[in-house]
Amino acid sequence: MPEPIPPMRWGRLLTAMVTPFDADLMVDVRRARELASRLLDEGSDGLVVSGTTGEAPTLTAQEKLALFREVKAAVGPAVPVVANVGNYCTAESVAFTREASATGVDGVMAVVPYYNNPPQEGLYRHFRAIAEATSLPVVLYNVPSRSPRNLEPATVARLAQDVPNIRILKEAKNDMEQVAATRRSTPDDFIIYSGDDATTLPAMAHGAIGTISVASHVVGREMKRMMELFLGERTDDARLLEADLMPVFRGLFTTSNPILVKAALQLLGFDCGGVRLPLVDATPAERDALALVMKHGVPAPAPA
Repeated sequence: MPEPIPPMRWGRLLTAMVTPFDADLMVDVRRARELASRLLDEGSDGLVVSGTTGEAPTLTAQEKLALFREVKAAVGPAVPVVANVGNYCTAESVAFTREASATGVDGVMAVVPYYNNPPQEGLYRHFRAIAEATSLPVVLYNVPSRSPRNLEPATVARLAQDVPNIRILKEAKNDMEQVAATRRSTPDDFIIYSGDDATTLPAMAHGAIGTISVASHVVGREMKRMMELFLGERTDDARLLEADLMPVFRGLFTTSNPILVKAALQLLGFDCGGVRLPLVDATPAERDALALVMKHGVPAPAPA
């Protein structure tokens, strides 16, 4: 099995892939391979498979493992693929991390455990146990709007200091002071990605290198260009492009993700099927509003 791609070569734009389903809501592996290739053609540097956008809570372990293997096979050894492995139960997450690590992926991602709000010490031990079950890089995923416990910068710094393969954070807390605090307290080779499309540029201004995106299913090239402009010190142009993209960022999240991302792909002629319960497909009104956003909110390419 080829050596995994190190995190410093993962790139700036990773897409959290939807999971395609067929008409019976069974995983469509062939379509997943096609979607992976499409996303790379549209600007993604790498892919996160079976995350929340990929409806992980409704997928079986075997479905997830098949997706990891097939997507990695589709994109080849040069493209990073990150497997989502974490849930609330540490023991289950550890066992699944071992299985996922054998599929050829380049890293694993684990979310802050949800519902019971474990204290910071519990979060530290949870993530450390997952990381010690694999030699792959581990992405910490902080999303307090969903977990709802916040993974504090001091805990991230402690994990980065104590656990060699914890070197990446997906930060979806809309708090730039926290991004900056994490950047200050972690080693230079620690990587931060924004976990929210709408805060990509602010997070980069405070130490993130890029974003793990949902909107890149629809506007991947434009997002890549926005980051390139920002990094090229064309900040005003980057901000103008960000303003053009903001209706798309907001429009995709007017109901629960990934309902409208899948609807957007259908509108673009790349059907990835519906969503599994307890999610439900977009209503006609939601689809109409999304179509209007996509018609008027997707900008023309920025000048070179």
